[in-house]
Amino acid sequence: MKLFSLLAVSALGLAAADLTNVRVIYLLPMSGGLDQYLAVRLSAGGLVQVATDAQKADAVLTDSIGPAFEQRLAELYAPKNADPNSKDKVGSDFARPAMKPLSHSRGNLFLVDRKTGNVLWSTSGRAKNNTPDALKSAADHIASKLEKDYKVK
Repeated sequence: MKLFSLLAVSALGLAAADLTNVRVIYLLPMSGGLDQYLAVRLSAGGLVQVATDAQKADAVLTDSIGPAFEQRLAELYAPKNADPNSKDKVGSDFARPAMKPLSHSRGNLFLVDRKTGNVLWSTSGRAKNNTPDALKSAADHIASKLEKDYKVK
């Protein structure tokens, strides 16, 4: 059990260290429009920049991971000269991936390194409902957690 605790603490330290390399974040659409409130809050905080172009981001913030997320990453970061007819590619609509939420959020958020696909940071934070006040409150809570964890190292 002590070994597990040591590994968990070490993993947290590595995750915090990895955040220092994240300067620009791209937000995928989230349930209830939470991404819009997070963009406002993160931009105002000044800790990171929020990109409207996924190509300029160091990491992606999403409320869902799994096959649908992996497909979205492949669409967003497909090589510009990719052959749309290739069987190895996701599809022929590389320039304009569908921009709707991947799923109904369960209240989890993940900051994923765009190059490695590794989860750098995660948290739980769900709005009580989809009213602007509840979404703003959830975004404030999530951004505060990210800022705190970002400054750990």
